[in-house]
Amino acid sequence: MTLSDPITNLKGVGEKRAKLYKKIGIETVGDLLDRFPRGYIDYTSPVSISETVLNEYNVICCTVKQIMQPARIRKGLTVFKIIVTDSTDDLTVVIYNNPYAADVFKADGEFLLYGKVTGGFTRREMNSPQVIRGDADSKILPLYHLTEGLTNPMIITNVKEAISSVGHLLVDYMPREILSENTLCTREYAVENIHFPMDDRAIILAKKRLAFDEFFFLRLGMSYLKNHQRTKSSFKMKSVSMAPFEKSLPFELTNAQKKAVSEICGDMLGGFPMNRLVQGDVGSGKTAVAAAACYFAAENGCQAALMAPTEILAAQHFNTLSAMLEPLGIKTALLTGSLSVKEKNAVRRGLKSGEIQVVAGTHALISKATEFSSLALVITDEQHRFGVNQRAMLADKGANPHKLVMSATPIPRTLALMIYGDLDISVLNELPKGRQPVDTFAVTGKLRERAYGFVRKQLDEGRQGYIVCPLITDTEGDSELIAAEKYAEDLKNGAFKDYSVGLLHGKMSPAEKDEAMQRFKDGETALLVATTVVEVGVDVPNAAIMVIENSDRFGLSQLHQLRGRVGRGQYKSYCILITDNPTEETRQRLKIISSTSDGFKIAEEDLKLRGSGDFFGDRQHGLPPLKFAEMSSDREFLNACQNAAKKITDTDPMLENHPKLLEAVLKMFECGENGLN
Repeated sequence: MTLSDPITNLKGVGEKRAKLYKKIGIETVGDLLDRFPRGYIDYTSPVSISETVLNEYNVICCTVKQIMQPARIRKGLTVFKIIVTDSTDDLTVVIYNNPYAADVFKADGEFLLYGKVTGGFTRREMNSPQVIRGDADSKILPLYHLTEGLTNPMIITNVKEAISSVGHLLVDYMPREILSENTLCTREYAVENIHFPMDDRAIILAKKRLAFDEFFFLRLGMSYLKNHQRTKSSFKMKSVSMAPFEKSLPFELTNAQKKAVSEICGDMLGGFPMNRLVQGDVGSGKTAVAAAACYFAAENGCQAALMAPTEILAAQHFNTLSAMLEPLGIKTALLTGSLSVKEKNAVRRGLKSGEIQVVAGTHALISKATEFSSLALVITDEQHRFGVNQRAMLADKGANPHKLVMSATPIPRTLALMIYGDLDISVLNELPKGRQPVDTFAVTGKLRERAYGFVRKQLDEGRQGYIVCPLITDTEGDSELIAAEKYAEDLKNGAFKDYSVGLLHGKMSPAEKDEAMQRFKDGETALLVATTVVEVGVDVPNAAIMVIENSDRFGLSQLHQLRGRVGRGQYKSYCILITDNPTEETRQRLKIISSTSDGFKIAEEDLKLRGSGDFFGDRQHGLPPLKFAEMSSDREFLNACQNAAKKITDTDPMLENHPKLLEAVLKMFECGENGLN
């Protein structure tokens, strides 16, 4: 038997069971070994029957005292009862319609039972427990993700056979010196003990090795991807003075912006296409950097395109770019779905002829009808909102163009290298002069009315404000959460009846969202009630106050993103975080967000508090799935994984001398959208 053999080669796996396995993505023996347990039942520390906790799961060690006659309650329902004892107390085991499970108790000796204990002080029961012999070799039992018709015992039996038949064929692709330097167990040991650990230490060793593998191959794969994409650039540019661009700006670029512009221009002077991420905190001036890149491309006789996720954001970028570039003689245009056919055709003619040098737009940029004369620079904003394929489609409009992606999500540098390893990274960690710091206050719901009074004061002074809440409707059945729709209605008829109140949420159509946001931007709406759809939003310089309801429900980085919607103009700005759940953890989190405006510090704290699953959410779009590796792992472990990968790629970037590593990298990335094809 081999790892690539069909699952039906295992005993007891016929066509019917194979179909069930296929439902959960298992088709080969190797697939089965790669489907790791979701948890374990630990039988190593049983409690006495008298110490069991009612209505909770317990492990007990017992012998059989009496097997009672099966009772047929009604047609199709037979109940089996077994009385077990630990010599001091008795417990009744109840099994429904499963004579095989009941027959297990006919054997002699001790049994270990795991199940929920019900009953009372004088009589205790356990329904359909999981049972192993007291003398079993392993007393830690794996629990697997199941599908209807596929039971945990079935999977355990099949995995045991797979390990005994093909476990020795598991190739250890990791170089021996890396195993030794990082005190890692072999892959065979890791796989065997992640399924059937002898003790807690074995689980720790197995998880460490498997997590190391994932980080190591993620970093290796990103590096391979970067080198794999390095074809010769069709647009090697000449050096251009950026002085006219900088002099024409109504403000001075920060040192961080100047450094990023220098790195971008340096990339475009090289023989390979640029592939760079500009990562900046809220309001750090990414668009000005993008404009500088567009200027550099235009001065080289080439075109640049900036793609944004929404029409209103695309329009905002167009306004900014045209204000910076048109005075320098660079023709800019906007291309979105809502333009009339006549307007779209005019822009497309300009792009095809080369008359239009810079264009901002939405998905309309990647439609078949849009052609370019010499597209040399492709910029995507809020890159996590676009699939890799959409970014590739825009790049395909040119011949190996330079690529720049922008993100307003601050990520600690070590993680950025891990996640965006196929990109070079520029960090904007300074705020431009004139940006207003946002004073942030965390309060309990008792001060809600006072907070509303403060908002009214701001509105009366001619400012505008946001109120953010986490849900659209009360779909979670949590009465504590205020649904946005009802909340907006209550505010219109209550605390803000004398003001124009708008609503913006994720279930609106793109056109409805754009219309609601445009009304707010134009000043027709004084107060905008919104869900987190405003997290990536439009500049409204007049917005100076934000209230965030149920602030304990948001991650710190998300609160920071939301807060960044205010303080974008000349007015003193404020953010009030309201919580009705003032636990110690909530206090700690809100204290962090209230005390600093440094997005990178906040990101670090967020990662520590919540782990990577919540922190990244859909921002991991396109990455291979990670089963064991936690992005919030301690920095030392992350660095060890990165250094191990770097040792290899420094001398063998395309992994030509490490065929086993290349095979493992390709296997890991074949299921991610960043496929290495």
